Amino acid sequence: MKTIKFGIIGCGLMGKEFAGAVGRWYHLEDECARPEIIALCDTNESSLKWFKDKISTVKYTYTDYHDLLKNDEIDAVYCAVPHVLHGEIYVDIIESGKHFMGEKPFGMDKEQNDKIMEAVKRHPDSVVRCASEFPFYPACQMLIDYVKSGKTGRILEVRSGFCHSSDMNPQKPINWKRKIELNGEYGCMGDLGLHTQHVPFRLGWIPENVCAKLSNYITQRPDGNGGMAKCETWDNAILMCDTKDKDGNKFPITFEMKRMQPGATNEWYLEVYGMEMSVKFSTSDPNAFYYTQAVGSEQAWSRLIVGNKPQFKTATGAIFEFGFTDSILQMWAAFIYEIEGREVSFGCCTPEETILSHRLHTAALLSEKEKTIIKL
Repeated sequence: MKTIKFGIIGCGLMGKEFAGAVGRWYHLEDECARPEIIALCDTNESSLKWFKDKISTVKYTYTDYHDLLKNDEIDAVYCAVPHVLHGEIYVDIIESGKHFMGEKPFGMDKEQNDKIMEAVKRHPDSVVRCASEFPFYPACQMLIDYVKSGKTGRILEVRSGFCHSSDMNPQKPINWKRKIELNGEYGCMGDLGLHTQHVPFRLGWIPENVCAKLSNYITQRPDGNGGMAKCETWDNAILMCDTKDKDGNKFPITFEMKRMQPGATNEWYLEVYGMEMSVKFSTSDPNAFYYTQAVGSEQAWSRLIVGNKPQFKTATGAIFEFGFTDSILQMWAAFIYEIEGREVSFGCCTPEETILSHRLHTAALLSEKEKTIIKL
């Protein structure tokens, strides 16, 4: 089996999730190239220990990512670092000519994203993608198929959101995501937004305007040294937009991104309301696909348990439940397929889709500032 040798830059939580997917690669039934992690880079050497202790294929460790990029054995790079570093590190990775999977938002702001996209254009042979796991749930894939088939009829409204409650505790110490110089002005939009937009953008629902409702509820948090630090970024965001279907019919689409949603652990959802049928999916009920059936003049919601029927077949039985680590495996399988030049029915988030996201978030900031609707 062919191997694609990877280097990881930023050995934190999501780097460990990637390593977990690599460890389960044998679970995929279809034959495809196998990722192999051979190099690590993190400025904190203690972060490297977890990987070195668990991954026998690691041959190289670095504290300077430039040294990793000079390693000709490495075919592809996964990078998960704070947003402020995207503009420099992402560009350098792409310029190295290696395939690349990065984390959202693909640039702390539109200026950084523009520079990243210029590098992408200079390297058309490199497969460059942005991580977005949630659409790979089988029930979400079923929703996408229903919408593509036209079963919903004329669309009335779409709602897409990503909500959690991890910042509900006001005594939680401040982290880099609450600081503009590290996270950027987007706040929760930069952290959560692209996840809500991946599927709508892929389905062709491009916002034409935006009215933003941005909230910063907790203005200071413990700084970890006995004092308090200012929280500068947005906690919650609701973006109300107009878009059009393939026939040119206009309908509203709402993107909801919240770090302070009572009762939500880590909920990603997509709801599509149509004249003929409505469909919805939520990670709060991850194995269920919801759709409406007409009962005379009434509509009743039906709940269908999809089971483990992912895009890329695995050894797991179809009757078993599908979870987050399964969606990550599916996302990485899609990336490897694309590196191999193979077609996939639903692929990873593209650099072009990150452009649309930055355009939307930049306009949302202006909408909040001017308290008006901004055309895109």
